[in-house]
Parts: sequence; C-alpha cells; structure tokens
Amino acid sequence: MCHFEAKLVMLPKHGDPRGNLSFAENFKQIPFEIRRVYWVYDVPGGENRGGHAYKENEEFIIALSGSFDVILDDGVEKKRFSLNRSYYGLYVPKGVWREIDNFSTNSVALILSSTLYDEEDYIRDYSDYKIWLQHER
Repeated sequence: MCHFEAKLVMLPKHGDPRGNLSFAENFKQIPFEIRRVYWVYDVPGGENRGGHAYKENEEFIIALSGSFDVILDDGVEKKRFSLNRSYYGLYVPKGVWREIDNFSTNSVALILSSTLYDEEDYIRDYSDYKIWLQHER
C-alpha cells in the first residue's frame, strides 16, 4: 500500500452495438475541478515522460488509446500502475513524483489537471524533490 492516496478509478462505461462511451465529471469520478487538459502521444518506443512532481497540482490520467505505465513515488515507496483501458483513470495527488513509460504504439495519455499551467509548481529534479519532501512532512 502506498503512503499516498493514488488510486485507480473505474469510469462509467455505456456500450451498445455502435460502440462504447465513457465520461468523467468534476467532483464525481474526478476528485477536483478540471482546470487544464493535455495529452501525450507519438512517444517513441523506449522513451518515458514525466519525471517530475507538482507542489499543488493534482492529476487524473487516462489511457485513451493503447497502453502505458505510470510510476508513482512518494519518496518512501514506489508503485507502478498499468493503464490500458479507456474506462479507467489514475488519480495522482499533489506532491507525488511521477513518470510515464512503457508506451505502446499509437498510445494516447489524456491528463486532466486541477491547476492551470504554472512552471513554479513543478519539481523537475528528483534530488530537489527529496529536499522538498523533508520540508513538507
């Protein structure tokens, strides 16, 4: 069990012969108000993304297409989540180091964020993250 409150969330899934539809709403499946949306795609094989933490931003990550792994690290414990279904999302609380790797061909990662983009919110160096954690605990 991780020390942080990351969790997989099953999203509503409605299907019929025409295909499936899933959705997510603020404060229902997503535990925050969505302030920013971005997506990661066309990641070359073997590459990883992320490698940072946020001081305030929370995220909800969905594999819209294909698959990838999200590695979360709270400075004490690491946990890997494999996302490969578009009706599951991963809630990532603030203050958790995250990386995304193991992208399949044509995968698309949709990220819903609780804050607008703010470079000052990022911690991009793991050593700095460990120092920041000492002050936060």
